[in-house]
Amino acid sequence: MSGMRDRMNRLRGESADRDKSAPKTIPSHEEAAASVLDDPEEELLSPVWETFGVHLHRNEEGSFLMRRIVYPVDFRHGLHSLSELSEAAAGLTAFHPIEQASAEQILFLDLETTGLGVGAGNVPFMIGIGYMSKEQFVIEQTLIRNPAEERAMLVYMAEKFQHYAYLATYNGKTFDWPLVENRFIMNGLSRKIWEPKQLDFLHPARSIWRNTLVSCRLSHVEEERLGIHRKDDVPGSLAPQLYFQYLATGDPSPLEGVFHHNETDMLSLACLAVRFGHLLSGNIESYIPLPDEPEEMVRTGLWLERMGRIKLSERLYHMAAEADDANPSTLLMLAARDKKAGNWDRAVLLWQKAIIHSSLNYNSATNEACIELAMYYEHKLKDYESALGHANQAFEQAMTHSMLTKRDSKKRAELEALRNRITRLRRKQEKHIQ
Repeated sequence: MSGMRDRMNRLRGESADRDKSAPKTIPSHEEAAASVLDDPEEELLSPVWETFGVHLHRNEEGSFLMRRIVYPVDFRHGLHSLSELSEAAAGLTAFHPIEQASAEQILFLDLETTGLGVGAGNVPFMIGIGYMSKEQFVIEQTLIRNPAEERAMLVYMAEKFQHYAYLATYNGKTFDWPLVENRFIMNGLSRKIWEPKQLDFLHPARSIWRNTLVSCRLSHVEEERLGIHRKDDVPGSLAPQLYFQYLATGDPSPLEGVFHHNETDMLSLACLAVRFGHLLSGNIESYIPLPDEPEEMVRTGLWLERMGRIKLSERLYHMAAEADDANPSTLLMLAARDKKAGNWDRAVLLWQKAIIHSSLNYNSATNEACIELAMYYEHKLKDYESALGHANQAFEQAMTHSMLTKRDSKKRAELEALRNRITRLRRKQEKHIQ
Protein backbone atom coordinates (compact mmCIF):
# COMPACT_ATOMS: atom_id res chain seq x y z
CA MET A 1 0.00 0.00 0.00
CA SER A 2 2.86 2.37 0.83
CA GLY A 3 4.35 1.70 -2.62
CA MET A 4 1.12 2.82 -4.28
CA ARG A 5 0.99 5.92 -2.08
CA ASP A 6 4.61 6.78 -2.96
CA ARG A 7 3.83 6.42 -6.65
CA MET A 8 0.86 8.79 -6.39
CA ASN A 9 2.96 11.27 -4.35
CA ARG A 10 5.68 11.21 -7.01
CA LEU A 11 3.05 12.07 -9.60
CA ARG A 12 1.94 15.00 -7.47
CA GLY A 13 5.56 16.12 -7.12
CA GLU A 14 6.27 15.86 -10.86
CA SER A 15 3.15 17.90 -11.61
CA ALA A 16 4.24 20.57 -9.10
CA ASP A 17 7.74 20.72 -10.60
CA ARG A 18 6.35 21.27 -14.10
CA ASP A 19 4.15 24.07 -12.77
CA LYS A 20 7.13 25.79 -11.10
CA SER A 21 9.22 25.73 -14.28
CA ALA A 22 6.54 27.48 -16.38
CA PRO A 23 5.62 31.18 -16.12
CA LYS A 24 2.07 31.66 -14.96
CA THR A 25 -0.46 34.13 -13.72
CA ILE A 26 -2.92 33.27 -11.00
CA PRO A 27 -6.46 34.09 -12.16
CA SER A 28 -9.35 34.79 -9.87
CA HIS A 29 -11.70 31.97 -8.97
CA GLU A 30 -14.34 33.32 -11.37
CA GLU A 31 -11.82 33.66 -14.21
CA ALA A 32 -10.49 30.16 -13.62
CA ALA A 33 -13.97 28.63 -13.65
CA ALA A 34 -14.90 30.54 -16.82
CA SER A 35 -11.75 29.47 -18.64
CA VAL A 36 -12.40 25.81 -17.82
CA LEU A 37 -16.05 25.87 -18.81
CA ASP A 38 -15.94 28.19 -21.83
CA ASP A 39 -12.83 26.99 -23.63
CA PRO A 40 -13.43 23.44 -24.86
CA GLU A 41 -10.26 23.60 -26.94
CA GLU A 42 -8.07 24.28 -23.92
CA GLU A 43 -6.93 20.68 -23.72
CA LEU A 44 -6.73 18.04 -26.43
CA LEU A 45 -7.03 14.33 -25.70
CA SER A 46 -5.01 11.63 -27.35
CA PRO A 47 -7.01 10.17 -30.28
CA VAL A 48 -6.60 6.75 -28.63
CA TRP A 49 -9.21 7.72 -26.01
CA GLU A 50 -11.79 8.30 -28.75
CA THR A 51 -11.40 4.75 -30.06
CA PHE A 52 -13.20 3.45 -26.97
CA GLY A 53 -15.58 6.36 -26.45
CA VAL A 54 -13.79 8.42 -23.80
CA HIS A 55 -14.08 12.22 -23.78
CA LEU A 56 -13.01 15.08 -21.54
CA HIS A 57 -15.54 16.33 -19.00
CA ARG A 58 -15.24 19.67 -17.20
CA ASN A 59 -16.96 21.25 -14.24
CA GLU A 60 -16.29 24.08 -11.80
CA GLU A 61 -13.57 22.04 -10.05
CA GLY A 62 -11.59 21.02 -13.12
CA SER A 63 -11.60 18.16 -15.60
CA PHE A 64 -11.60 14.36 -15.75
CA LEU A 65 -12.40 11.70 -18.32
CA MET A 66 -15.86 10.30 -19.01
CA ARG A 67 -17.22 7.36 -20.97
CA ARG A 68 -20.99 7.08 -21.41
CA ILE A 69 -22.78 4.01 -22.81
CA VAL A 70 -26.53 3.75 -23.35
CA TYR A 71 -28.31 0.39 -23.58
CA PRO A 72 -31.91 -0.08 -24.73
CA VAL A 73 -34.05 -1.72 -22.04
CA ASP A 74 -34.63 -4.77 -24.23
CA PHE A 75 -30.88 -5.52 -24.14
CA ARG A 76 -30.31 -9.06 -22.88
CA HIS A 77 -27.33 -9.82 -20.66
CA GLY A 78 -27.19 -13.54 -20.01
CA LEU A 79 -30.53 -14.91 -18.83
CA HIS A 80 -32.12 -11.53 -18.14
CA SER A 81 -33.27 -8.49 -20.05
CA LEU A 82 -32.69 -5.03 -18.57
CA SER A 83 -36.42 -4.39 -19.02
CA GLU A 84 -37.10 -6.85 -16.18
CA LEU A 85 -35.59 -4.41 -13.70
CA SER A 86 -38.76 -2.29 -13.69
CA GLU A 87 -40.86 -5.21 -12.49
CA ALA A 88 -38.25 -6.84 -10.25
CA ALA A 89 -37.40 -3.61 -8.38
CA ALA A 90 -40.55 -3.84 -6.27
CA GLY A 91 -39.21 -7.02 -4.67
CA LEU A 92 -36.05 -5.21 -3.58
CA THR A 93 -38.23 -3.24 -1.15
CA ALA A 94 -37.65 -6.19 1.21
CA PHE A 95 -34.14 -4.81 1.86
CA HIS A 96 -35.69 -1.60 3.24
CA PRO A 97 -39.42 -2.28 3.85
CA ILE A 98 -40.40 1.30 4.73
CA GLU A 99 -40.51 2.58 1.14
CA GLN A 100 -41.45 1.05 -2.21
CA ALA A 101 -38.43 0.68 -4.46
CA SER A 102 -38.52 1.48 -8.17
CA ALA A 103 -35.96 0.94 -10.92
CA GLU A 104 -35.50 4.69 -11.43
CA GLN A 105 -34.47 5.13 -7.77
CA ILE A 106 -31.54 2.69 -7.95
CA LEU A 107 -27.97 3.75 -8.68
CA PHE A 108 -25.52 0.94 -9.46
CA LEU A 109 -21.91 1.54 -8.42
CA ASP A 110 -18.62 -0.23 -9.06
CA LEU A 111 -15.09 1.08 -8.47
CA GLU A 112 -11.70 0.31 -9.94
CA THR A 113 -9.06 1.23 -7.37
CA THR A 114 -5.31 1.51 -6.98
CA GLY A 115 -5.27 -1.13 -4.25
CA LEU A 116 -7.21 -2.87 -1.50
CA GLY A 117 -8.78 -1.59 1.69
CA VAL A 118 -10.48 1.72 2.41
CA GLY A 119 -7.50 3.60 3.80
CA ALA A 120 -6.13 6.93 2.59
CA GLY A 121 -3.64 5.24 0.26
CA ASN A 122 -6.31 3.58 -1.87
CA VAL A 123 -7.73 5.76 -4.64
CA PRO A 124 -10.68 4.95 -6.93
CA PHE A 125 -9.19 5.93 -10.29
CA MET A 126 -12.40 4.85 -12.05
CA ILE A 127 -15.97 5.16 -10.80
CA GLY A 128 -18.68 3.37 -12.74
CA ILE A 129 -22.35 4.14 -12.19
CA GLY A 130 -25.46 2.79 -13.90
CA TYR A 131 -29.09 3.90 -13.82
CA MET A 132 -32.40 3.69 -15.64
CA SER A 133 -33.38 6.80 -17.61
CA LYS A 134 -36.21 7.20 -20.13
CA GLU A 135 -36.50 3.53 -21.00
CA GLN A 136 -32.73 3.19 -21.27
CA PHE A 137 -29.98 1.85 -19.04
CA VAL A 138 -27.13 4.35 -18.86
CA ILE A 139 -23.59 3.57 -17.72
CA GLU A 140 -21.20 6.41 -16.91
CA GLN A 141 -17.54 5.72 -16.21
CA THR A 142 -15.26 8.46 -14.90
CA LEU A 143 -11.48 8.23 -14.79
CA ILE A 144 -8.78 10.50 -13.37
CA ARG A 145 -5.46 10.96 -15.15
CA ASN A 146 -3.75 12.32 -12.04
CA PRO A 147 -4.62 13.02 -8.38
CA ALA A 148 -5.52 16.64 -9.16
CA GLU A 149 -8.59 15.48 -11.10
CA GLU A 150 -10.11 13.49 -8.25
CA ARG A 151 -12.00 16.37 -6.65
CA ALA A 152 -13.70 17.31 -9.93
CA MET A 153 -14.77 13.70 -10.41
CA LEU A 154 -16.11 13.44 -6.86
CA VAL A 155 -18.05 16.70 -7.14
CA TYR A 156 -19.68 15.38 -10.31
CA MET A 157 -20.59 12.14 -8.54
CA ALA A 158 -21.90 13.94 -5.46
CA GLU A 159 -24.37 15.85 -7.61
CA LYS A 160 -25.38 12.67 -9.43
CA PHE A 161 -26.02 10.78 -6.18
CA GLN A 162 -28.73 13.22 -5.10
CA HIS A 163 -31.17 11.87 -7.71
CA TYR A 164 -31.31 8.33 -6.28
CA ALA A 165 -32.47 6.64 -3.09
CA TYR A 166 -30.84 3.19 -3.36
CA LEU A 167 -27.22 2.18 -3.94
CA ALA A 168 -26.74 -1.25 -5.55
CA THR A 169 -23.28 -2.81 -5.26
CA TYR A 170 -21.40 -6.06 -4.79
CA ASN A 171 -19.60 -5.71 -1.46
CA GLY A 172 -20.21 -1.99 -1.61
CA LYS A 173 -21.45 -1.71 1.95
CA THR A 174 -18.03 -2.80 3.21
CA PHE A 175 -15.73 -1.59 0.46
CA ASP A 176 -16.99 0.70 -2.35
CA TRP A 177 -19.15 3.14 -0.41
CA PRO A 178 -16.86 3.58 2.65
CA LEU A 179 -13.99 4.23 0.21
CA VAL A 180 -16.03 6.88 -1.66
CA GLU A 181 -16.93 8.53 1.66
CA ASN A 182 -13.27 8.57 2.67
CA ARG A 183 -12.32 10.19 -0.63
CA PHE A 184 -14.95 12.88 -0.03
CA ILE A 185 -13.24 13.68 3.28
CA MET A 186 -9.73 13.60 1.78
CA ASN A 187 -10.87 16.10 -0.84
CA GLY A 188 -12.47 18.50 1.62
CA LEU A 189 -16.04 17.44 0.90
CA SER A 190 -18.66 16.33 3.40
CA ARG A 191 -18.80 12.63 4.16
CA LYS A 192 -22.58 12.86 4.46
CA ILE A 193 -23.20 14.16 0.96
CA TRP A 194 -25.51 11.19 0.39
CA GLU A 195 -26.90 8.53 2.72
CA PRO A 196 -28.28 5.81 0.43
CA LYS A 197 -30.30 2.74 1.24
CA GLN A 198 -27.84 -0.06 0.62
CA LEU A 199 -28.55 -2.96 -1.75
CA ASP A 200 -25.39 -5.01 -1.32
CA PHE A 201 -25.88 -8.18 -3.36
CA LEU A 202 -22.78 -9.93 -2.02
CA HIS A 203 -24.65 -10.83 1.19
CA PRO A 204 -27.59 -12.71 -0.42
CA ALA A 205 -25.15 -14.30 -2.88
CA ARG A 206 -23.13 -15.74 0.01
CA SER A 207 -26.27 -16.74 1.91
CA ILE A 208 -27.60 -18.72 -1.06
CA TRP A 209 -24.52 -19.96 -2.94
CA ARG A 210 -21.70 -20.22 -0.40
CA ASN A 211 -21.53 -24.03 -0.63
CA THR A 212 -23.13 -24.74 -4.00
CA LEU A 213 -20.71 -22.53 -5.95
CA VAL A 214 -16.93 -22.78 -5.89
CA SER A 215 -16.71 -19.02 -5.36
CA CYS A 216 -19.06 -16.11 -4.71
CA ARG A 217 -16.98 -13.69 -6.76
CA LEU A 218 -19.19 -11.72 -9.13
CA SER A 219 -17.53 -13.17 -12.25
CA HIS A 220 -18.25 -16.71 -11.02
CA VAL A 221 -21.82 -16.04 -9.85
CA GLU A 222 -22.73 -14.41 -13.16
CA GLU A 223 -21.39 -17.36 -15.13
CA GLU A 224 -22.98 -20.08 -13.02
CA ARG A 225 -26.33 -18.47 -12.20
CA LEU A 226 -26.92 -15.57 -14.60
CA GLY A 227 -25.80 -17.19 -17.84
CA ILE A 228 -23.17 -14.50 -18.49
CA HIS A 229 -19.94 -15.58 -20.15
CA ARG A 230 -17.23 -12.96 -20.52
CA LYS A 231 -14.86 -13.08 -23.47
CA ASP A 232 -11.35 -11.62 -23.39
CA ASP A 233 -12.12 -9.98 -20.05
CA VAL A 234 -9.42 -8.15 -18.12
CA PRO A 235 -9.52 -9.49 -14.52
CA GLY A 236 -10.31 -6.81 -11.96
CA SER A 237 -7.14 -7.73 -10.09
CA LEU A 238 -5.08 -6.42 -13.03
CA ALA A 239 -6.81 -3.03 -13.14
CA PRO A 240 -4.36 -1.26 -10.74
CA GLN A 241 -1.35 -2.56 -12.68
CA LEU A 242 -2.80 -1.39 -16.00
CA TYR A 243 -3.62 2.02 -14.53
CA PHE A 244 -0.07 2.50 -13.26
CA GLN A 245 1.20 1.36 -16.64
CA TYR A 246 -0.86 4.15 -18.22
CA LEU A 247 0.47 6.69 -15.70
CA ALA A 248 4.04 5.65 -16.48
CA THR A 249 3.75 5.64 -20.29
CA GLY A 250 0.86 7.99 -21.06
CA ASP A 251 -0.56 5.37 -23.45
CA PRO A 252 -4.32 4.91 -22.79
CA SER A 253 -4.56 1.63 -24.74
CA PRO A 254 -4.18 -0.73 -21.73
CA LEU A 255 -7.16 0.93 -20.04
CA GLU A 256 -9.65 -0.06 -22.75
CA GLY A 257 -9.97 -3.51 -21.18
CA VAL A 258 -10.51 -1.95 -17.73
CA PHE A 259 -13.37 0.15 -19.08
CA HIS A 260 -15.00 -2.91 -20.65
CA HIS A 261 -14.51 -4.98 -17.48
CA ASN A 262 -16.18 -2.28 -15.37
CA GLU A 263 -19.00 -1.96 -17.92
CA THR A 264 -19.72 -5.69 -17.69
CA ASP A 265 -19.68 -5.47 -13.91
CA MET A 266 -22.37 -2.78 -14.08
CA LEU A 267 -24.58 -4.87 -16.37
CA SER A 268 -24.11 -7.90 -14.12
CA LEU A 269 -25.09 -5.83 -11.07
CA ALA A 270 -28.31 -4.87 -12.84
CA CYS A 271 -28.99 -8.54 -13.61
CA LEU A 272 -28.35 -9.50 -9.99
CA ALA A 273 -30.90 -6.86 -8.99
CA VAL A 274 -33.32 -8.50 -11.43
CA ARG A 275 -32.55 -11.96 -10.04
CA PHE A 276 -33.00 -11.09 -6.37
CA GLY A 277 -35.92 -8.77 -7.09
CA HIS A 278 -37.80 -11.55 -8.90
CA LEU A 279 -36.97 -13.99 -6.12
CA LEU A 280 -38.27 -11.64 -3.42
CA SER A 281 -41.39 -10.92 -5.49
CA GLY A 282 -42.12 -14.63 -5.83
CA ASN A 283 -41.65 -14.60 -9.61
CA ILE A 284 -40.24 -18.10 -9.61
CA GLU A 285 -40.30 -20.14 -12.84
CA SER A 286 -41.82 -17.26 -14.82
CA TYR A 287 -38.55 -15.28 -14.78
CA ILE A 288 -35.97 -17.35 -12.92
CA PRO A 289 -35.54 -21.11 -12.56
CA LEU A 290 -36.08 -22.91 -9.30
CA PRO A 291 -32.89 -24.11 -7.58
CA ASP A 292 -32.14 -27.69 -8.56
CA GLU A 293 -29.80 -28.54 -5.67
CA PRO A 294 -31.37 -29.33 -2.26
CA GLU A 295 -28.80 -27.28 -0.35
CA GLU A 296 -29.46 -24.25 -2.53
CA MET A 297 -33.19 -24.75 -2.00
CA VAL A 298 -32.74 -24.66 1.77
CA ARG A 299 -30.31 -21.73 1.77
CA THR A 300 -32.56 -19.77 -0.58
CA GLY A 301 -35.52 -20.50 1.67
CA LEU A 302 -33.63 -19.39 4.78
CA TRP A 303 -32.64 -16.12 3.11
CA LEU A 304 -36.18 -15.48 1.89
CA GLU A 305 -37.50 -16.16 5.38
CA ARG A 306 -35.06 -13.63 6.86
CA MET A 307 -36.30 -11.14 4.28
CA GLY A 308 -39.90 -11.74 5.32
CA ARG A 309 -40.92 -13.88 2.31
CA ILE A 310 -42.34 -16.93 4.10
CA LYS A 311 -44.63 -18.39 1.43
CA LEU A 312 -41.97 -19.15 -1.16
CA SER A 313 -39.46 -20.33 1.44
CA GLU A 314 -41.86 -23.03 2.63
CA ARG A 315 -42.24 -24.30 -0.91
CA LEU A 316 -38.47 -24.60 -1.24
CA TYR A 317 -38.20 -26.38 2.13
CA HIS A 318 -40.77 -28.96 1.01
CA MET A 319 -38.87 -29.56 -2.24
CA ALA A 320 -35.60 -30.06 -0.37
CA ALA A 321 -37.16 -32.43 2.17
CA GLU A 322 -38.60 -34.56 -0.62
CA ALA A 323 -35.43 -34.62 -2.72
CA ASP A 324 -33.69 -37.98 -2.99
CA ASP A 325 -30.24 -36.47 -3.43
CA ALA A 326 -30.22 -34.23 -0.36
CA ASN A 327 -27.03 -34.80 1.64
CA PRO A 328 -27.17 -35.27 5.44
CA SER A 329 -25.80 -31.80 6.21
CA THR A 330 -28.58 -30.21 4.14
CA LEU A 331 -31.20 -32.30 5.91
CA LEU A 332 -29.77 -31.25 9.28
CA MET A 333 -29.76 -27.59 8.24
CA LEU A 334 -33.46 -27.76 7.38
CA ALA A 335 -34.21 -29.81 10.50
CA ALA A 336 -32.55 -27.12 12.66
CA ARG A 337 -34.81 -24.52 11.06
CA ASP A 338 -37.90 -26.68 11.67
CA LYS A 339 -36.88 -27.33 15.26
CA LYS A 340 -36.60 -23.61 15.89
CA ALA A 341 -39.97 -23.01 14.21
CA GLY A 342 -41.63 -25.81 16.20
CA ASN A 343 -42.25 -27.98 13.13
CA TRP A 344 -41.32 -31.16 14.97
CA ASP A 345 -42.93 -33.66 12.60
CA ARG A 346 -40.77 -32.73 9.65
CA ALA A 347 -37.69 -32.22 11.83
CA VAL A 348 -37.94 -35.81 13.09
CA LEU A 349 -38.36 -37.14 9.55
CA LEU A 350 -35.32 -35.17 8.42
CA TRP A 351 -33.15 -36.47 11.28
CA GLN A 352 -34.23 -40.02 10.48
CA LYS A 353 -33.52 -39.46 6.79
CA ALA A 354 -30.07 -38.08 7.60
CA ILE A 355 -29.23 -41.25 9.57
CA ILE A 356 -30.37 -43.48 6.71
CA HIS A 357 -28.42 -41.47 4.09
CA SER A 358 -25.21 -41.59 6.11
CA SER A 359 -25.47 -45.21 7.22
CA LEU A 360 -23.13 -46.41 4.46
CA ASN A 361 -20.65 -43.58 4.84
CA TYR A 362 -20.36 -42.45 8.43
CA ASN A 363 -19.95 -38.75 9.10
CA SER A 364 -20.60 -36.31 11.90
CA ALA A 365 -24.14 -35.74 10.59
CA THR A 366 -25.09 -39.24 11.80
CA ASN A 367 -24.09 -38.42 15.36
CA GLU A 368 -25.82 -35.05 15.29
CA ALA A 369 -29.05 -36.58 13.99
CA CYS A 370 -28.94 -39.34 16.63
CA ILE A 371 -28.37 -36.82 19.42
CA GLU A 372 -31.20 -34.60 18.17
CA LEU A 373 -33.56 -37.57 18.13
CA ALA A 374 -32.40 -38.60 21.60
CA MET A 375 -33.24 -35.11 22.90
CA TYR A 376 -36.59 -35.10 21.08
CA TYR A 377 -37.71 -38.44 22.55
CA GLU A 378 -36.39 -37.53 26.01
CA HIS A 379 -37.83 -34.03 26.37
CA LYS A 380 -40.81 -33.90 24.02
CA LEU A 381 -42.28 -37.41 24.18
CA LYS A 382 -40.75 -38.68 27.46
CA ASP A 383 -39.96 -41.89 25.56
CA TYR A 384 -36.77 -42.78 27.41
CA GLU A 385 -36.32 -46.15 25.71
CA SER A 386 -36.20 -44.60 22.22
CA ALA A 387 -34.04 -41.76 23.48
CA LEU A 388 -31.59 -44.24 25.02
CA GLY A 389 -31.47 -46.22 21.77
CA HIS A 390 -30.45 -43.13 19.75
CA ALA A 391 -27.92 -42.02 22.38
CA ASN A 392 -26.32 -45.47 22.40
CA GLN A 393 -26.19 -45.44 18.59
CA ALA A 394 -24.43 -42.09 18.61
CA PHE A 395 -21.92 -43.26 21.22
CA GLU A 396 -21.13 -46.53 19.46
CA GLN A 397 -20.60 -44.85 16.11
CA ALA A 398 -18.43 -42.17 17.66
CA MET A 399 -16.27 -44.78 19.39
CA THR A 400 -16.01 -46.87 16.24
CA HIS A 401 -15.02 -44.06 13.90
CA SER A 402 -13.00 -41.85 16.23
CA MET A 403 -9.25 -42.27 16.41
CA LEU A 404 -8.49 -40.28 19.52
CA THR A 405 -5.15 -38.73 20.35
CA LYS A 406 -4.03 -36.80 23.40
CA ARG A 407 -4.95 -33.53 21.70
CA ASP A 408 -8.52 -34.51 20.76
CA SER A 409 -10.04 -32.67 23.71
CA LYS A 410 -13.17 -31.72 21.76
CA LYS A 411 -13.90 -35.32 20.72
CA ARG A 412 -13.24 -36.52 24.26
CA ALA A 413 -15.66 -33.92 25.61
CA GLU A 414 -18.32 -35.04 23.12
CA LEU A 415 -17.89 -38.68 24.16
CA GLU A 416 -18.06 -37.73 27.81
CA ALA A 417 -21.27 -35.77 27.16
CA LEU A 418 -22.77 -38.83 25.45
CA ARG A 419 -21.78 -41.07 28.42
CA ASN A 420 -23.49 -38.65 30.79
CA ARG A 421 -26.60 -38.56 28.59
CA ILE A 422 -26.77 -42.34 28.48
CA THR A 423 -26.36 -42.58 32.26
CA ARG A 424 -29.10 -40.02 32.83
CA LEU A 425 -31.48 -41.76 30.40
CA ARG A 426 -30.93 -45.11 32.09
CA ARG A 427 -31.85 -43.60 35.45
CA LYS A 428 -34.96 -42.00 33.94
CA GLN A 429 -35.92 -45.25 32.25
CA GLU A 430 -35.54 -47.25 35.46
CA LYS A 431 -37.53 -44.68 37.42
CA HIS A 432 -40.24 -44.65 34.75
CA ILE A 433 -40.53 -48.45 34.83
CA GLN A 434 -40.89 -48.44 38.61
